[in-house]
Amino acid sequence: MALNTNDRLQEVFSLALEDRSQGYADLVSNSNALLYTMKKRNQFKTFSGPTIRERLLYNESNTYTRYAGYEFLNPQPAELFNDAEFTPRLAAVSVTLSNEEILKNSGSAQLKDVMEEHISAAEQELQDRFVEDLHSNGTLANQIGGLQLAIPTVTNSGTYGGISRTNAIWQTSSYDANSFFSGITQVNASTIKTIFDNIMIARSRGPKGPNLILSSSEHYIAFSGALVAIQQITNENELGKLGFTSLRYMGGSGKSVDVVLEGGIGSAMPANTTYFIDTTAMRFRYHPDRNFVRFGGKQSPINQDAIVQHIGFFGELTMNNPLFMAKLYDSVP
Repeated sequence: MALNTNDRLQEVFSLALEDRSQGYADLVSNSNALLYTMKKRNQFKTFSGPTIRERLLYNESNTYTRYAGYEFLNPQPAELFNDAEFTPRLAAVSVTLSNEEILKNSGSAQLKDVMEEHISAAEQELQDRFVEDLHSNGTLANQIGGLQLAIPTVTNSGTYGGISRTNAIWQTSSYDANSFFSGITQVNASTIKTIFDNIMIARSRGPKGPNLILSSSEHYIAFSGALVAIQQITNENELGKLGFTSLRYMGGSGKSVDVVLEGGIGSAMPANTTYFIDTTAMRFRYHPDRNFVRFGGKQSPINQDAIVQHIGFFGELTMNNPLFMAKLYDSVP
């Protein structure tokens, strides 16, 4: 009888995970302003095959011709596109319960308690570790290449997506507040608006440009202090309503852009840093069978009286246009 009860409770545990796993992609994307904005803009996209390819328009045809009457036009073949190639990465968290724990919580209410605790802990770990990886430089084994790799401090060395960053067209921009801007040596409430204006103007062209600004706590505090009292309100757009601490930048570029606090307790966001991001050029590419879902079925270790379920993804953060991406850092804060 006990064996049958145990199997039944294990099945309840599995079904609970299966039911909740349908929402893990939303759970993760809603935990971070960049991920949420990318998902809202349909920048979570699937891939197939052993690698991920992003098509790049890297050249012009050079056939533009000014002419009159019977003057010749300039048709000629040109290679306009190339691919950046990214390696997808696997990651997972595991929900583990010993059968002793299950048996001791065999009543429906007790089982729900122990299930909820284990599943909720795994979900929180999944969110926290993935957001850490989102800010990484991809140097740990099997780690996705995060923002420190995609939008680096040194923009003209190394490779990204299999392409050398010595190619100017494959370089993001980087600004040191200590030395780049005339008359400015650090980020503070009196300088940050001018710095943001300069970067937004430099990295915009027509309607294109950064559409999300992620700031460390130091830069966010400076930006908040730069605003007059009537402007110091939490942004009440979707990001504000979701609970992200955000303000609104309105500046010389003519654009209105969310400024989101990306620092905080346990944050992997580098200190004294702000990213200016064009979210239309950044994607999270995932395998359609492994997009933050439960996988592997209910597993029982051969030499342990326990059950294990896994939740994870197979994918990578990618970029297909660095032109409107920038990093602001303060080398002497």
